[in-house]
Amino acid sequence: MARMVDISKKKVVRRTAVAEGSLELKPSTLRAIATNAVKKGDVISASKLAGIQAAKATSSILPLCHQIPLTSVEVDVSVSDSTLDARCSVAADYKTGVEMEALVGVAVALLNAWDMVKYLEKDAHGQYPRTRMSDVRVVSKKKGGR
Repeated sequence: MARMVDISKKKVVRRTAVAEGSLELKPSTLRAIATNAVKKGDVISASKLAGIQAAKATSSILPLCHQIPLTSVEVDVSVSDSTLDARCSVAADYKTGVEMEALVGVAVALLNAWDMVKYLEKDAHGQYPRTRMSDVRVVSKKKGGR
Protein backbone atom coordinates (compact mmCIF):
# COMPACT_ATOMS: atom_id res chain seq x y z
CA MET A 1 0.00 0.00 0.00
CA ALA A 2 1.27 3.46 -0.87
CA ARG A 3 1.54 6.08 1.83
CA MET A 4 2.94 9.52 2.43
CA VAL A 5 5.99 9.38 4.73
CA ASP A 6 5.52 10.84 8.24
CA ILE A 7 7.92 13.77 8.60
CA SER A 8 6.39 15.20 11.80
CA LYS A 9 9.52 14.52 13.88
CA LYS A 10 11.95 16.11 11.40
CA LYS A 11 13.31 19.60 12.01
CA VAL A 12 12.56 22.52 9.73
CA VAL A 13 15.71 23.48 7.82
CA ARG A 14 16.54 25.39 4.64
CA ARG A 15 16.23 23.10 1.59
CA THR A 16 17.23 23.93 -1.96
CA ALA A 17 17.33 22.00 -5.21
CA VAL A 18 18.23 22.73 -8.79
CA ALA A 19 17.11 20.62 -11.76
CA GLU A 20 17.69 21.01 -15.46
CA GLY A 21 16.73 19.43 -18.75
CA SER A 22 16.61 19.97 -22.50
CA LEU A 23 14.15 19.83 -25.36
CA GLU A 24 15.67 18.88 -28.71
CA LEU A 25 14.07 20.92 -31.51
CA LYS A 26 14.66 21.66 -35.18
CA PRO A 27 17.00 24.59 -35.88
CA SER A 28 14.13 26.45 -37.55
CA THR A 29 11.98 26.04 -34.44
CA LEU A 30 14.78 27.31 -32.22
CA ARG A 31 15.13 30.36 -34.49
CA ALA A 32 11.38 30.99 -34.22
CA ILE A 33 11.62 30.87 -30.43
CA ALA A 34 14.68 33.14 -30.35
CA THR A 35 13.01 35.73 -32.60
CA ASN A 36 9.64 35.48 -30.82
CA ALA A 37 7.96 34.31 -34.05
CA VAL A 38 5.89 31.44 -32.57
CA LYS A 39 2.10 31.71 -33.19
CA LYS A 40 1.20 31.10 -29.53
CA GLY A 41 3.53 33.85 -28.32
CA ASP A 42 6.66 34.20 -26.23
CA VAL A 43 7.79 30.62 -25.58
CA ILE A 44 10.50 31.54 -23.10
CA SER A 45 8.31 33.71 -20.86
CA ALA A 46 5.35 31.33 -20.99
CA SER A 47 7.56 28.34 -20.21
CA LYS A 48 9.11 30.11 -17.22
CA LEU A 49 5.65 30.83 -15.82
CA ALA A 50 4.46 27.27 -16.50
CA GLY A 51 7.51 25.88 -14.68
CA ILE A 52 6.94 28.12 -11.66
CA GLN A 53 3.26 27.19 -11.49
CA ALA A 54 4.08 23.49 -11.79
CA ALA A 55 6.72 23.57 -9.05
CA LYS A 56 4.14 25.13 -6.73
CA ALA A 57 1.61 22.41 -7.64
CA THR A 58 3.90 19.39 -7.28
CA SER A 59 1.93 17.78 -4.46
CA SER A 60 -1.18 17.89 -6.68
CA ILE A 61 0.66 16.02 -9.43
CA LEU A 62 2.66 13.53 -7.35
CA PRO A 63 0.24 12.05 -4.81
CA LEU A 64 2.80 11.05 -2.16
CA CYS A 65 4.71 14.35 -2.11
CA HIS A 66 4.19 16.68 0.83
CA GLN A 67 2.66 20.11 0.34
CA ILE A 68 5.76 22.21 0.77
CA PRO A 69 5.52 25.95 1.42
CA LEU A 70 8.04 27.10 -1.15
CA THR A 71 9.89 30.32 -0.42
CA SER A 72 11.41 30.68 -3.88
CA VAL A 73 11.07 29.26 -7.38
CA GLU A 74 13.12 30.46 -10.33
CA VAL A 75 12.93 29.01 -13.83
CA ASP A 76 15.41 29.93 -16.54
CA VAL A 77 14.80 28.95 -20.16
CA SER A 78 17.37 29.50 -22.90
CA VAL A 79 18.00 28.60 -26.52
CA SER A 80 21.23 26.80 -27.46
CA ASP A 81 22.42 25.48 -30.83
CA SER A 82 20.21 22.38 -30.84
CA THR A 83 18.04 22.53 -27.73
CA LEU A 84 15.83 24.62 -25.55
CA ASP A 85 17.24 24.31 -22.04
CA ALA A 86 15.42 24.77 -18.74
CA ARG A 87 16.75 25.10 -15.21
CA CYS A 88 14.58 25.30 -12.09
CA SER A 89 15.87 26.42 -8.68
CA VAL A 90 13.60 25.88 -5.66
CA ALA A 91 13.93 26.75 -1.98
CA ALA A 92 11.89 26.15 1.17
CA ASP A 93 12.29 26.15 4.92
CA TYR A 94 10.69 22.81 5.67
CA LYS A 95 11.08 19.23 6.89
CA THR A 96 11.66 17.51 3.55
CA GLY A 97 13.51 18.18 0.32
CA VAL A 98 12.38 20.10 -2.74
CA GLU A 99 14.00 18.14 -5.56
CA MET A 100 10.65 16.87 -6.88
CA GLU A 101 9.44 20.46 -7.14
CA ALA A 102 12.55 21.39 -9.13
CA LEU A 103 12.13 18.38 -11.44
CA VAL A 104 8.44 19.07 -12.02
CA GLY A 105 9.25 22.73 -12.75
CA VAL A 106 11.78 21.76 -15.41
CA ALA A 107 9.60 19.07 -16.98
CA VAL A 108 6.56 21.33 -17.28
CA ALA A 109 8.59 24.26 -18.61
CA LEU A 110 9.85 21.98 -21.39
CA LEU A 111 6.40 20.46 -22.01
CA ASN A 112 4.90 23.94 -22.27
CA ALA A 113 7.49 24.88 -24.87
CA TRP A 114 6.77 21.70 -26.83
CA ASP A 115 3.06 22.50 -26.77
CA MET A 116 3.69 25.99 -28.08
CA VAL A 117 5.92 24.86 -30.99
CA LYS A 118 4.42 21.50 -31.88
CA TYR A 119 3.01 22.84 -35.16
CA LEU A 120 6.59 23.65 -36.20
CA GLU A 121 7.94 20.24 -35.16
CA LYS A 122 5.43 17.87 -36.79
CA ASP A 123 6.43 16.00 -39.93
CA ALA A 124 4.13 15.35 -42.91
CA HIS A 125 2.47 12.50 -40.96
CA GLY A 126 1.83 14.59 -37.84
CA GLN A 127 4.62 12.88 -35.89
CA TYR A 128 7.59 14.27 -33.95
CA PRO A 129 10.56 12.30 -35.30
CA ARG A 130 13.28 14.44 -33.72
CA THR A 131 11.58 16.30 -30.87
CA ARG A 132 12.48 14.91 -27.46
CA MET A 133 12.96 15.87 -23.85
CA SER A 134 16.23 14.66 -22.40
CA ASP A 135 18.62 14.90 -19.51
CA VAL A 136 16.02 15.94 -16.94
CA ARG A 137 17.91 15.57 -13.69
CA VAL A 138 18.69 17.03 -10.29
CA VAL A 139 22.00 18.88 -10.51
CA SER A 140 22.16 19.89 -6.86
CA LYS A 141 20.29 19.62 -3.61
CA LYS A 142 21.22 21.09 -0.25
CA LYS A 143 19.97 20.78 3.27
CA GLY A 144 20.75 23.51 5.77
CA GLY A 145 22.44 26.85 5.34
CA ARG A 146 21.26 29.82 3.34
